[in-house]
Order: sequence, then C-alpha cells, then structure tokens
Amino acid sequence: MTEKRFCLQCDDGTELVHECRDMQVSIEEMSASITGVSGWHCPGCGECEFDAGEAHRYADTLQQLRKEVAQRRGEEMRLTRKRLHLSQKEAGILFGGGASAFSEYERGKTQPHKSTVLLLKLLGQHPELLQEIRRAE
Repeated sequence: MTEKRFCLQCDDGTELVHECRDMQVSIEEMSASITGVSGWHCPGCGECEFDAGEAHRYADTLQQLRKEVAQRRGEEMRLTRKRLHLSQKEAGILFGGGASAFSEYERGKTQPHKSTVLLLKLLGQHPELLQEIRRAE
C-alpha cells in the first residue's frame, strides 16, 4: 500500500506527490533555483514537506538570496544617496537611524525600514522634494 499525504496548506484534500522537483525561491525581484528537491510536493500550491536534508539545501539557498538582495539594495541606496548629494551622516539624520545607519544599510549589514527604502526611491525619482524634507527637519 502506498502512503498518502495531503496538503495542510491547501486544506482541501489535495494529495501530495512524492518526487524530486526543482523549486524556486524569490525575494523582491530576485529568485534562485534549487534543483531536484526530494519530498512530498503539492501540485496545487507548490508547498513541500522536505525529505531528510532537503530543508537545509532550501534554507541555504534562501539565506544566500537574502544576502544578495541586501547587497543589491545597499548599492541602490548608495547610488541614490550620492545622486542626491547627501553624505551618509546627513542621510542618517534626515531619514532617521543616526549617523552610521546609512553605512550599515549600504553594506547590507542592517536592513532599512521599508519606509526609508520607499522614501529614498521617491526622492531618487523626484529630487526636488529633498528641499521640502530639509525644511521640515
């Protein structure tokens, strides 16, 4: 008799399939592939109950992708800050977080708050708004 498992995520009786399948992990616009992940895969939602050791491969790939996203975000923040002619110290004061905040953001050491990222992107597209922020400060 073949073992049957059902997807707990779908919770509608969808039967899981035991196989090796390539999986994707995505963060923002970046993604990475993990080839041949062995486990119980849901044909509906894509969830997986990993076989022994497979969760580590998945987690390692996800961790590496997080590092790459942080580095890319930091580089984008650095380029935008420089286009706005802001020092790291001034950016830290204007956006909050202190003088060393932008150094840590740009190195990917610390993740900025979503509002900081969005505001910096907005200012990158509309640099004339920087004067209004300076006046409000």
